[in-house]
Order: sequence, then structure tokens, then C-alpha cells
Amino acid sequence: MTAQLLVVGSANADLVVPAERRPSGGETVLGGDTETWPGGKGANTAVAAARLGADVALLGAVGDDAHGRLLLDSLHGSGVHTGLVRVVPRPTGLAFITVTPDGENSILVSPGANHALRPDDVASVVSEAKVAVVSMEIPLDTVERAVNAAAASGTRTVLNLSPVAAVPAPTLAGVDVLLVNEHEAAWLLGSGAADGMVGTGELAGLLDLGPRAAVVTSGARGAVVVEQEGLTEVPTPAVEVVDTTGAGDAFAGALATALTRDAGLADAAASAVRVAALSVTRRGAQPSYPTAVELE
Repeated sequence: MTAQLLVVGSANADLVVPAERRPSGGETVLGGDTETWPGGKGANTAVAAARLGADVALLGAVGDDAHGRLLLDSLHGSGVHTGLVRVVPRPTGLAFITVTPDGENSILVSPGANHALRPDDVASVVSEAKVAVVSMEIPLDTVERAVNAAAASGTRTVLNLSPVAAVPAPTLAGVDVLLVNEHEAAWLLGSGAADGMVGTGELAGLLDLGPRAAVVTSGARGAVVVEQEGLTEVPTPAVEVVDTTGAGDAFAGALATALTRDAGLADAAASAVRVAALSVTRRGAQPSYPTAVELE
């Protein structure tokens, strides 16, 4: 199935529990009622792009269960092509999410069916897309094959390296845009800072790892675009935060959508911060993503 934008990544059901605070080790904290939402980094990115009018397909895997059907219904309803989503004999991936009153979250992921997505599933289809977004929560060798196949065919590749992991240098060298948050950037750069952060000026070091460009997201502070020509800071609008779940994926989907429309990277990031900012004013991941009309 050919689409201008191909997302290779996970599909999870998000089990969300509101709580006054996150439990410490060995501690029990009572929370509110659990809600189940469609999520997963790959599915979220694809839905965010589709809501903005992108021609987008998801390459992923779900189980033959109620959570898998929830995800497929959300993808269909948002306009994502699902012909490349495999239904496998494993439980659909789950994300257990705690959300505190400030809108921040902590997440534990059980990959399930996402680990059935293998390298041979991706090589023959990545080359058909104009832009490919490859995200984590799937096997690392599948991530590597997707990036390498895209690089070999000239497909522009965005690697959303979250959760962060050690990726071989030859694979990073095939990445057009490395997308990470500030904590992931610090991990990649080996920051020894007490807060695990790096200064803006140090972000240029990400290009030494191999990618042609990088975008580093910083929540309410916006994003920094890192290119050979220099760094561009992109501010985000001030909003009232309700739930930050899936905001990074909203950013990824919006960024990739703009790139399929030949936007420059800084302009694409400016569009993406607006989408991500609007998403955090609503609950859930996929249900929070705005349409192109809402952005206008």
C-alpha cells in the first residue's frame, strides 16, 4: 500500500489512571477510574498526521483482541491506511499510564504484539513513501532495517528515538531527521549534568552521531532545530496543560506531515509545536489530536 507518509512503529492500548502523585518504590497510591484509550507511538504519530490531512499508512502489529480492535477502529476513523497493520497471535501492546494533576505522566509499556514486527516486514514497503517516520517500542533490528531501507531508496527518514536506545552508527548515518526530547538528547550526548540535561549550544553534538539534522523537543519551552547551518529555537504557545500523554507523538506526526509538503525543517517544527501544544489541553493521546481546521 503506497502512501506519501509511512509510519513504522507501535500500536498500544493506553490504560490511564489519574492520581494525585506517582507511587515510590514499595508504595501503594490510590488513583481514579481507569480509562482505555488508543495509543502507541507509531499509531499516535499516524493518527496525528491523518488528522492534519496527510496521506499516511501505519506499518505495525496488533493482537486479535478487544484492544487491537479499538486501535484499528481509531486508525480507520482518523483516515490512516491500515493495510500494513498485521493481526498476530499475541496480545495487543499495552501502556500503563499514571497522570498527575499537573498533566505530567509516567508510562510503563508492555510491547506484546509490537514485538512481532520483524525486519522482513519493512524493507519492501519503506521505499514507496516520500517520508518515513520510524519510532521505537518495536524491535531494534526492525528499526535499523527500516531506516537503512529508507536511506537506500532516498525516502526521507525521521527517527523518533523514544524511548532512547543505542542505535548503531551506520543506522544513524542514514537518518535525515533525528527527533528526541531534551532528556533523550542528554542521554545520547552522555551528559554528566546533575539534571540530566544539556545546554542548547551543546545540541549541535547530535549531528556528530550521524544524522543530517535533529529536532529536540522541550515541552513548554518549544523545540530546537539543529542543522549544519546552526540552531533555531522554536517557541511554543502558552496553554493550560491537562494531559501531556502522546504530545511528543503529535509533534512527530505534524512534523512529518509538513515535511511531506516540502516545508523547511524549522517551519515544520513551528507547525509541530502548535499541534503538540493544542494536544496537551485535552485528555488522552489520539483523541486529543487536532484537525487542520481546528489549527486554523
